[in-house]
Amino acid sequence: MYIRETRTKSKITGEGYYTYRLVRCERVGGKVRQITLLNLGKHFALEKDEWPLLCNRIEQLLHPQPFLFDLSCPSITIERMAQHYFSRLTTKNRKKKPDTSENKEAEIDAASMIPANSSSTEKDWTEVSIDSLELTDPRSVGVEHVALQAFSQLGLMPLLKDLKISGVMQSLIIGTIIGRMAVPASERATWQWLQQRSALGELLDVDFLSMSHMSLYRASDILMQHQKAIEDQLFKNAQILFSFKETVTLYDLTNTYFEGEAEKNPKAQRGRSKEKRSDCPLLTLGLVLDGSGFVRRSRTFAGNVSEGTTLESMLTGLGADPGALVVMDAGIAIEDNLTWLKNNGYRYITVNRSKTRTFDMDDPHIKCIKTAKNEEVKLQRTFDEEGQEIFLYCHSQEREAKESAMMESF
Repeated sequence: MYIRETRTKSKITGEGYYTYRLVRCERVGGKVRQITLLNLGKHFALEKDEWPLLCNRIEQLLHPQPFLFDLSCPSITIERMAQHYFSRLTTKNRKKKPDTSENKEAEIDAASMIPANSSSTEKDWTEVSIDSLELTDPRSVGVEHVALQAFSQLGLMPLLKDLKISGVMQSLIIGTIIGRMAVPASERATWQWLQQRSALGELLDVDFLSMSHMSLYRASDILMQHQKAIEDQLFKNAQILFSFKETVTLYDLTNTYFEGEAEKNPKAQRGRSKEKRSDCPLLTLGLVLDGSGFVRRSRTFAGNVSEGTTLESMLTGLGADPGALVVMDAGIAIEDNLTWLKNNGYRYITVNRSKTRTFDMDDPHIKCIKTAKNEEVKLQRTFDEEGQEIFLYCHSQEREAKESAMMESF
């Protein structure tokens, strides 16, 4: 058994690359032929001088027997890879074994070799030292199984097929999403989780160990290409599953930054960073949620976009029922947006952009409430001149003292 390196070319780009296979030599009809046991892919990451050690360890696992010398595995990496390829080989052989009459006859012959005086109720006891047990390549399966069930209920699998996404890319997309659910991190960290800690590959019958971390970046690109279709389908299925009505829409924006210049990204622009990184190119992220917290739609904008100019483009085409309530912050609630919301039948809640504050302490209709910290807050409700907008003024002694201190410090 040995590892063979083969140079080939991509049919699409014509670029040359190497692929790796685990092979063995067999004599067939008087000739020696190479039999491929496993395709290790083009991202086989092991130094060439360690290939014999890996092959020897796989042979040990396939044919366990006592050895004259200590042949323990020289490194954790080789041991992990050997255990993985041994598991793939045994699984592959089980799938290939046909259920023929010869196999059944062999089982009958084996059964006939059992002594006649043996009893099926007899138990053969063997003592095992707990200290001698060794846990090899442990993997989690609980969160993966639950997530796959949720995928099924949301109809995500058929949707990916309808979008003409290949089977391997579907597995990568599922791995990316479940990885973000289980252990939120970067694509590279998710790739390491799929390879070393998760049994999702066994559930999907794919080998994440043979895939590079770049494949997860490609999966994210595919998700972005089909973003609208996926969001609309998932939200529609969520409405059916949970039987809720869309009555409230929450909309807000944030931004993130690039450490590099991102010169080839037209949306990477300099602006006001909410993370105090205005020295870097920014990207603005917009998100629309419904009142139950389900994502309705998301979009990316240029880093220097004005918040007030994004509302109409995000809400147009959402299909919210007339009278739906839109909740937003003061940065989005410019006069043009409020007029557009009124003209299209939306209600809204927002922070008043006016810099003047009026609170009539003599108003007999003032309400007093207690906060979670047992602080008293006074509420006063008023109407505009046309009686269409309601203003809710809030007054807190603790808040007033804090703002006065800030003003004095300024």
